[in-house]
Amino acid sequence: MKLNLLSCDAQRPDRRAIAKCIVEISSNVSASLSNELTDILLEGDAVDIEMEDKNSGSALRTLRKLSIDYEIIE
Repeated sequence: MKLNLLSCDAQRPDRRAIAKCIVEISSNVSASLSNELTDILLEGDAVDIEMEDKNSGSALRTLRKLSIDYEIIE
């Protein structure tokens, strides 16, 4: 499943939690790439990630908890 992370609406976003979430839910992102993607997301640009289908429900719940808006691409 592909996700497009659109924005983060939290007043004080937790960069470490967002980066950790991206590493956990994505199928091919390292910790350093996750930090870069987090910075891009918090600057206001969209980020595409690929996620394994087996944990999609809990992953989407975690994104909502972090106030990250997303759209499912496939």
